[in-house]
Amino acid sequence: MTTTAHSGEGLDHRRKRLLFRCWHRGTREMDLILGRFADAHIATLADDEIAVLERLLELPDPELFAAVSGAIAPPSFAESLFVRIKAFNVAGPGL
Repeated sequence: MTTTAHSGEGLDHRRKRLLFRCWHRGTREMDLILGRFADAHIATLADDEIAVLERLLELPDPELFAAVSGAIAPPSFAESLFVRIKAFNVAGPGL
C-alpha cells in the first residue's frame, strides 16, 4: 500500500486534497512519481502550479506515465511543471 510521507499538517484544504490525489492515482508507478513529488513540493507550489497539477490529475495514468517517461510530449499547459516533476524523479528526493 502506498502512503504519503507528508502528513498534510499545515496545508490548506486544496493542497491536502491534491496531496491525497497524487498518492491515490490507481497505478503504483504514478502514485510514486506524483506522490513523492507532492510530498516534497506541495507546500511551496504557487497557486498557478497547483491549478496545473489539478488539471494533470484529470489525465489517465497511461498518458501521464508516457509523458513523464518521455515517450510523448507533456501537455502544453503543464510543460514547466513537468520539467520539475521529471527532474525530481531523476535526481531523487533530497538531491
